[in-house]
Amino acid sequence: MITVQKAGLLTSVMDLGRTGYQRLGVVVGGALDRFSARVANVLVGNHENAALLELAQRGPELHFAADTLVAWCGADFEPRIGTSPFPRDRVVQIRAGETIRFGAAKSGLRAWLAVAGGLDVPLILGSRSTYRRAAFGGWQGRPLKAGDNLPVGPRSEWAERRLHSAQRISSWSVRPETLGRQAAVGTVRAMPGPEWEWFSHDAHRDFFTATWTITKEADRMGVQLAGPALKLAEERDMISEGVNEGVVQVANGGQPIVLLASRQTVGGYPRIGAVASVDLGRMAQLVPGAKLRFEPVTLADAHQLYLAREHDFARVRTGLARLSD
Repeated sequence: MITVQKAGLLTSVMDLGRTGYQRLGVVVGGALDRFSARVANVLVGNHENAALLELAQRGPELHFAADTLVAWCGADFEPRIGTSPFPRDRVVQIRAGETIRFGAAKSGLRAWLAVAGGLDVPLILGSRSTYRRAAFGGWQGRPLKAGDNLPVGPRSEWAERRLHSAQRISSWSVRPETLGRQAAVGTVRAMPGPEWEWFSHDAHRDFFTATWTITKEADRMGVQLAGPALKLAEERDMISEGVNEGVVQVANGGQPIVLLASRQTVGGYPRIGAVASVDLGRMAQLVPGAKLRFEPVTLADAHQLYLAREHDFARVRTGLARLSD
């Protein structure tokens, strides 16, 4: 059992999302950086889709009633176990009665905390993710609050062995950003979207050459950018269509919006571009005022980037399975 002593800001239970229900108007949701969530889960011996905590801007204070393993990936919240630092991207043993305290994010916006066994919350429509707008999923359909008691599922055999090893903090680590081929700092790789040809030559040029600024209009649904207005070649209307995570819509004022995990299921704005899936986690960490540029890639390039990261991750999983310390 984990007791929430302080909730932080919008700390929520997430997994990899609720797929298969967009036709009914149910968003996919889930962790905003699915890859970091997957790595955190694998570090503690969980299935990649186990329920874990997503932290946003300011983290929680959590008390543990039993011995367990924990790991976190993402932005730096400078967490501590009692008075000792709690390092990122490593497996750490927590003893019964200990408390983890996360502070405010020092870089980026979000992090993901996995606990061996996963958080044992109800499975609703195939997922344990919190869907806050509809008030279901996760823990009672809402972000955590002080006094909540979160149940934990049974640990894997690997986690049991690791929990009883002499090493409290693993000597090895797995950083999600070291896997695959990362884009340069401040760069997000993208490709032309379905309505690319609707836009003017200037819009085509500006999309890939302008420096865009993250605005305060950013949440789990999407991130609005500020920069040169992206104009259509000629005025035209669009019938609403289904939208995917990473799609870059252009609103009436000409400013792009990058859709994230809790996006709406349909949209009526033209889509000038789409962010490569390997860079979606980077979008989730950009704070208001941060700058980014879109680097052009082809669909084939995006597929290769995805496969390269999955190949590296498969090697990590194999290596972890063989560890005995």
